[in-house]
Amino acid sequence: MNHNTPITPRPLPLSSRTGRAQRLASADQLRSQGMPAAEVAAHCRPGGWQQLLPGVFLLHPGQPTSEDRLKAALLYARRTTAVPAQGPDAMITGLAALTLHRFSSAPPLTALERIDVLVPRTRRLRSTGWVRVVRAPEAPEPVELTGLPVAPVARAVADAVSGLSDAATVRRLLTEAVRGGHCEPGAVVRELNRSRLLTRPHVVDAVDALLAEGRSRSEERLYEMVREFGLPDPLWNVDLRLPGGPHLGGVDAYWPDQAVAVELDTRAPRQDDDALWSEYTRKREHLERLGITVVHLTPRKLREAMDQQAAVVRTALMAAPDRQPSAYVVVLPR
Repeated sequence: MNHNTPITPRPLPLSSRTGRAQRLASADQLRSQGMPAAEVAAHCRPGGWQQLLPGVFLLHPGQPTSEDRLKAALLYARRTTAVPAQGPDAMITGLAALTLHRFSSAPPLTALERIDVLVPRTRRLRSTGWVRVVRAPEAPEPVELTGLPVAPVARAVADAVSGLSDAATVRRLLTEAVRGGHCEPGAVVRELNRSRLLTRPHVVDAVDALLAEGRSRSEERLYEMVREFGLPDPLWNVDLRLPGGPHLGGVDAYWPDQAVAVELDTRAPRQDDDALWSEYTRKREHLERLGITVVHLTPRKLREAMDQQAAVVRTALMAAPDRQPSAYVVVLPR
């Protein structure tokens, strides 16, 4: 058979899910259906099939769609899997994933020059063409969007940021992750830390803005909790001191008559997190030794179970008469 010999068409591979002819197939899939490499090559003449990536073929002429490119990237990432992987074997991440999560600050799929695919660290796979391979020591559980496995928002943001140098773009992505209600600031910063991105100045600046955004939203929810559930009005954002003595620390809300304080834990994992946690713990233990009850609330608890957190605060206020009187402290605006 020479290059002018006509190819006898054979039925295209069928999708096991839809029963319709596939648009894409890997070399292994074609080989398993009895199609030798020479026949595949013959189908890839001008006007026929196209090899989009090594070992991945578009079984139609014409330009691939955005969906074709996403599926081709996953096919490429899975084609060299020799043994079943522990956990997910590949998922879309980075900017493409954020677009699928409907981020307004992420570009449309048609504008992306590169698609990031997250795979386990043990996979022997190289980036190629318009696919960038990202490895993870512990791959997260993907979410399914448009029928495709996609990295959760926090991980997708970290993978997108790893390839960006524009500070404004990084800040927009991080801010939308929190302001859009996709995830908590701590989850994003944790992934940035795992990816060792917190040494880049433009990322650190964006993280500072992100934490400020997260704290502001958490404070709004705390105000709403007090108002909606009829709790007594506290003193907001105050510093506590012993008379003529040392500074005890700031709290987000304080009821002096009941000696009850609320503190929002809006810390996020950073390289110096152990030191921050030790300082936080020392402050809390010192206040409790003085007879002040400290109620610890996290942004996630306020967002997902505000009624339960209001009940915890109410219980602490009602239990005040049964406790030993607290030490006298000076309350100053923060």
